[in-house]
Amino acid sequence: MKEFDYYIFIDFSENLIGYNIISKEKLKELLPKISKFRHYKELKHKREYLNSTKKLFERDRIISYILKTKIKSVRHNLDIFIEVSEFIKKYDNCIIFISVDNFQYKAFRKIVNLVDGSKVDIVKESQLKKGSQEYQLSLIIDTQLNLTRRRNK
Repeated sequence: MKEFDYYIFIDFSENLIGYNIISKEKLKELLPKISKFRHYKELKHKREYLNSTKKLFERDRIISYILKTKIKSVRHNLDIFIEVSEFIKKYDNCIIFISVDNFQYKAFRKIVNLVDGSKVDIVKESQLKKGSQEYQLSLIIDTQLNLTRRRNK
């Protein structure tokens, strides 16, 4: 299995888009804390899940394991893409894994090609293998987006 220096997850939920950047140093501590996370769309009891994960975020200080995170309105997706591109450019000596929501993949791919993403592996969110560490990590931003969306209603 290929090891990456940074893991970036870009996800989209209704009218929100966001990203998380996680360094490999935090993975061993973070993964056990998020083992109960599930993909929101697959859940029967969505409200209960969000209530319990909100408590988990607070109790286990999940955000403290994330190097950088941001959630914005989807109309600001270019801002998100630029911030991630600047991160890639700044850490051009690192190997970076990026998972992008299927709907945003094509546009984001074009932007990364402008920055020269030669040490960047970009995959569509749907290509993540269920149960893999990358899949589990992608559920963090998925959950954050759904918590934010619910809070904004």
